[in-house]
Amino acid sequence: MIYIIPAIIAIVLIAALAKKLPSYELFIDGAEEGMKIVAGIFPPLVAVLTAAYMLRASGTLDLIISFLSPITGFIPAEVMPLALIRPISGSGAIGILSEILNTHGADSEIGRIASVIMGSTETTFYCLCVYFAKTRVKHNLKAVPFAAAGDIVGILMAVILIKLVKI
Repeated sequence: MIYIIPAIIAIVLIAALAKKLPSYELFIDGAEEGMKIVAGIFPPLVAVLTAAYMLRASGTLDLIISFLSPITGFIPAEVMPLALIRPISGSGAIGILSEILNTHGADSEIGRIASVIMGSTETTFYCLCVYFAKTRVKHNLKAVPFAAAGDIVGILMAVILIKLVKI
């Protein structure tokens, strides 16, 4: 198992040698193209991560949770910060998940709901910013409601299924 990556590298190098391709030059060209991609997606990435951290640090996230609590009464309040941050920031969501698991335990209902939310949702707005910034999609706002609906369904199903399945 530990030899898979070296084996793949060896196969690529052997194939390049067999086809008499300039492997080092092609590697450098690929690295240069990768750096251009990173330079293109870095500004939206910084903007999304900054917004996520500002929401949490300013207390706005807690205000939003208290405002939404009548609507989301059956979702435990302990997982609401995770449900709101997960579509914006993966690293912020991991931090919140870690807090939840340390406080409530991984085997608690809250811990299981939080874990399923992490596994069944995506960092939607992060992905939309990064991918649409690079691909220059013209009608990107059409994807937002569908992506958000997918996250909402993932969150609701996590709560419903964990509450139904008492293991």
